Amino acid sequence: IMSQKAHGTSDVPPQKNLRWDCDRKKADQICNFNRHYAEHSGYWLTTSFLNYAKQMNGQEMTFYDTNTGKPLFVAPKGRSLDDFLIESRAHGWPSFRDEEVIWEHVRCLPDGETVSVGGTHLGHNLPDSNGSRYCINLVSVAGNAVEK
Repeated sequence: IMSQKAHGTSDVPPQKNLRWDCDRKKADQICNFNRHYAEHSGYWLTTSFLNYAKQMNGQEMTFYDTNTGKPLFVAPKGRSLDDFLIESRAHGWPSFRDEEVIWEHVRCLPDGETVSVGGTHLGHNLPDSNGSRYCINLVSVAGNAVEK
């Protein structure tokens, strides 16, 4: 999955006009030319994501691959928006649980690296007492849905 491709570990660069005012250059570096590093802790709080989430009034939000536009996560599922935001704030990155992962498009490698099947570096699985917790870079899931 994470072998060298046309654009780093992906076939394509990040989409233009990423959601939540995410920085495309930062997204390209983290998604396609990186296997270990992340956006800085709390980066997601400097974007318009929090306002967007609050406007959704607890409805499920879909997070799309920044490169391919494929759906990767749906949250909150099985918990409230407040619980999702509290956990994400505590860990510094949007944090997803197993039931929020769209496994058709996401893989967790043996070392915990979490990636899309298209080769986008997403973040890492950092399990806690409640099970798997996928700490994901917002710039990696700020894509827009694409037509099939």
